[in-house]
Amino acid sequence: MGERTQAALGCLTVAAGAGTGLAVWAVGVRERLWRFEQSPDWKVLYAELPLAILGGIAVGLAVWALAQRVRSRRSARRGP
Repeated sequence: MGERTQAALGCLTVAAGAGTGLAVWAVGVRERLWRFEQSPDWKVLYAELPLAILGGIAVGLAVWALAQRVRSRRSARRGP
């Protein structure tokens, strides 16, 4: 696999992780933002949203690192 392909797949993995974090955050956001008979809870936007996206990116990077490690071990077993 070439360097450009690895870089592209790494970027796609991180983007997928960010999208997954955003999707997980979006589940039930209306109920968390608008509590019953209360004003909007803005920490849902300025605290939870960035943490969900960063968490998704971190999971994506961990998956990418694990895949690279498994791939390098398989190529080391095959030999030169």
